[in-house]
Amino acid sequence: MNTQKMRALLESLPGAVGFWAEDTATGEVFRFNPDVPVVAASVIKLFVMAEAFRQAEAGSLDLDEEVTIREEDKLPSCGALTYMHTGLRVRIIDLITLMIIVSDNTATNLMIDRVGQSEINALIDKYGFAGCDLQRKLWQPELSRQGYQNHVTAAACARFFHLLLRGELVSPAASRWMLDILSDQRLNGKMPFYLHSKGIKCAHKTGEDDGITHDVGVIWAKAPRIFCFVSEKTDVPSAERALQDLALLCAED
Repeated sequence: MNTQKMRALLESLPGAVGFWAEDTATGEVFRFNPDVPVVAASVIKLFVMAEAFRQAEAGSLDLDEEVTIREEDKLPSCGALTYMHTGLRVRIIDLITLMIIVSDNTATNLMIDRVGQSEINALIDKYGFAGCDLQRKLWQPELSRQGYQNHVTAAACARFFHLLLRGELVSPAASRWMLDILSDQRLNGKMPFYLHSKGIKCAHKTGEDDGITHDVGVIWAKAPRIFCFVSEKTDVPSAERALQDLALLCAED
C-alpha cells in the first residue's frame, strides 16, 4: 500500500475524514483520524444486521418470520420496498439483505423496531465499537433537528470487519453469512469503482447524505484488506473520487 499517496489524498479533503487501511496478511496498517466520530448515515445498518443475527442465534428472532409492509412503513430514497405494493410480506432475512445490499431504509426501520434500539446499542458496547451509537431510526427529521444522530468511526468499522473475518462477530456461521450478504452489495460506485475491472471483489457497506460519504468493508486482494473511509462536512464529489483512488491504492501491493 502506498501510504504516502494515501495521506496526501486524505489531507486534501475538507471536513472530518477518518480512514483505516490494513493488510490482514502482513499486519500493515495505515490510519488517518481513525477515532473521529462522524454521522453514520447508512453504515449504522451494519450494527442492526449484527444484532439481528445475534438474536437469531439466541432463538429470540426467526429469520424466516414474515413481516407485512404497511403504507406507513415506507420511507423515501434508498431501497426497493417503498416502491412495492402495500401488504407485501417479506421475511426477516430478506429485510436484512435489502437493508445491506440496496441500503433499504424501510427495511432498516422495520429491523430496528423488531430487534430494538437499546439491544443494538448493547451489541455496540459488547463488541467494543467505540464512538458508535444508534440514537434514532432513519428519517426522523425532528429528532435530527434536536441533535439526535447516529455515529460511527473508521476504527470501529475496521474492528467490525476484523471480527467478521475471524468469525468472532456473533459466531463463525453468522460472520460468514454477514460477509456473504455484504459481498452481494449492489451500490458499487465507491470502493469497488476501479477494482471490479481488475477482478477484485469487495464486501462492503456505503453511506451518504448531505456532506457525508462513507464506504467500509473488505477488499479481497491477494489477502483480505480492510478498508474504511468515513467523512462528514466534506465535498462529496471530491471525497468520492479520493475514496475510489484510495481503494485502488489499498488493493495494490
